[in-house]
Amino acid sequence: MAGRNIGVAVDFSACSKNALRCAAANLAASGDRLILIHVKSSYQYEQGVVQLWEHDGSPLIPLVEFSDPRVSKIYGLAPGREMLEILTRAANQKGVQVFAKVLWGDPGKKLTEAVQTIPLQWLVVGNRGLNRVKRFLMGSVSTYAVNHTTCPVTVVRENKLPSAATTNY
Repeated sequence: MAGRNIGVAVDFSACSKNALRCAAANLAASGDRLILIHVKSSYQYEQGVVQLWEHDGSPLIPLVEFSDPRVSKIYGLAPGREMLEILTRAANQKGVQVFAKVLWGDPGKKLTEAVQTIPLQWLVVGNRGLNRVKRFLMGSVSTYAVNHTTCPVTVVRENKLPSAATTNY
């Protein structure tokens, strides 16, 4: 099915890079849109941007702008060379359109809202593998997303290969 919006939750950590690799290699196909969703829970240093897009998030930021350090700085993003290479490869080799979207607020809630507002047909999230106590105390964005979204969710564990993902239908 071409033309899907596939969301990938990114916080620029190793586990979100694994989630991105999985989405780019295994899910994205020609004509799809790969949308990186970065949720910032902190409002520091970004008051101007936050005031403009606090409720609905930033506009979709095309890869060419997302790759520009000046644009990334406006939104407080730090994609890094490796992530940009993964995205550029997906765009050039698979014919995937790549965008980024920045949201502000609680990561789990904002991801589930993004499924409806963008809308997304698939969501990919990383999982750091927190033990039960840490997950209870800190919460888990991936667990929240699996339990509250209306689209399929693929959870990619940090220390596993992308093919070791679990999917909720």
